[in-house]
Amino acid sequence: MEKFVSFEKLSKKEQKKINSEKRRDWNGLNPVTRIAPNNKKAYKRKAKHPQTNDIDD
Repeated sequence: MEKFVSFEKLSKKEQKKINSEKRRDWNGLNPVTRIAPNNKKAYKRKAKHPQTNDIDD
């Protein structure tokens, strides 16, 4: 039987191993490329008010 060691006292390598086991797996899906249709709250990368470089002289 292994002795209990608190998470803070574990080595960084052991902490990383435990954390990776707790994380969810995406099963081959890339969440960045997923598109939610008709999502009004989605992040839009285009500039809201595009600036023009025209200088009127």
